[in-house]
Amino acid sequence: MSSPPITLTNQAAALEGNEWKILSIAESLFLISLISMFLPVKVYPVIYLVSSYFFYREIPKINFSKWSIALAVFSSYAVLSYLINYPGEPLALTNIIKLVINFVFLYFAVNWLNSRDNESLVTKLDVVLLLVLVLSLIQLISYHQAYDFKLITGSDSSGQASLLYRDSLYYWGLDDKNMFGARIALMGFSFICIPVVLKSKLSIGRIVFVFLIAILSLSRTPIVALLIGIFMLLWFSLDKKWKITLLVLVVLALPFVLQKVIRVDSLTSSNDGMGIRLVYWKAFFQHFDAISPLGNGFLSAPEFLGKYAKFYRGEPHIHNTFLSTYLEMGIVGLFSFLAFLAWFIRDCWRKTSNSKLWPVLFLPIVAIMMILYSGYDNDVVMYLCLVYLIGSTHEISFKNVKISV
Repeated sequence: MSSPPITLTNQAAALEGNEWKILSIAESLFLISLISMFLPVKVYPVIYLVSSYFFYREIPKINFSKWSIALAVFSSYAVLSYLINYPGEPLALTNIIKLVINFVFLYFAVNWLNSRDNESLVTKLDVVLLLVLVLSLIQLISYHQAYDFKLITGSDSSGQASLLYRDSLYYWGLDDKNMFGARIALMGFSFICIPVVLKSKLSIGRIVFVFLIAILSLSRTPIVALLIGIFMLLWFSLDKKWKITLLVLVVLALPFVLQKVIRVDSLTSSNDGMGIRLVYWKAFFQHFDAISPLGNGFLSAPEFLGKYAKFYRGEPHIHNTFLSTYLEMGIVGLFSFLAFLAWFIRDCWRKTSNSKLWPVLFLPIVAIMMILYSGYDNDVVMYLCLVYLIGSTHEISFKNVKISV
């Protein structure tokens, strides 16, 4: 019996299969590290540490760049603050361990990525991101089904939206609306950007797919971050006449977005997430003199908010990375963290001259940090790794980027 003819499709499939077979341990662990963030059992710290070791083994020469030195200063000061102001709570110990492990992972992962050609890894990352997003979609659909799809078109308030998340149905992602929404936004935006870098194509299908998941999360956080990133992608990719069309569409859609998505009518309500943030930020600025220039201590936000905020809902931070950093670690913590970010962005810019792509990649995370993260969360760390990986793969020209289905 004669063998079947070898076609280009068969060759491509065989080549792709071989690429997965020759995946190195470090590459496998990098992808597994991303998946581990979504598991309900918090095994990611162990995976991050093991991954860091294998990254280290493959790095020809360790570089101590300025951003890593600033990060070391920030981490050391955080540990010192923890030891001096030890509150005796398990949460504080968990968070300081998380901070150290996350930043160790970031340091070795970026050094490893900087030492190699990553195009094949980005292709595999694309598949993994699709997997985690599909599972996120299934998780959200299961929540909505249990709620008889009453909130499928949106919710009237953050409090109502939070009722969707039931512990008994939780198996993937996070059981917190805002944190899960932010994770969807960051991983989803990375998924959108990959074909822009690899194929000079901006996929409308990917944008719609990610937006669908973000909307189903009932969190405004991913919507705002995605709107910022996707608007910039479109703005840089479109010709002048289409930019005018884009602006017209934005103006027409604005009332709907403000009313149904951002829920602007309830922003200052005490049961709304944004209303709570405004109360916390007001307490920060009104009682700024109650904050020591050296910081009030690691994880001191609950005590500060409980004492000075009009009301306090029990959050471990102030819902703003930079305000939280100053509150807990003062001038040293804030300036070392800002220096880390600034030098990290500068190193990205030096890696490839993608002067338009880098702002597109960084603005969503900065936007979310302004309203959510502590700053040392694994979401932030992983997204910074993905930013470096995706943005440094190729130098691209947005003039050559085509809009595709």
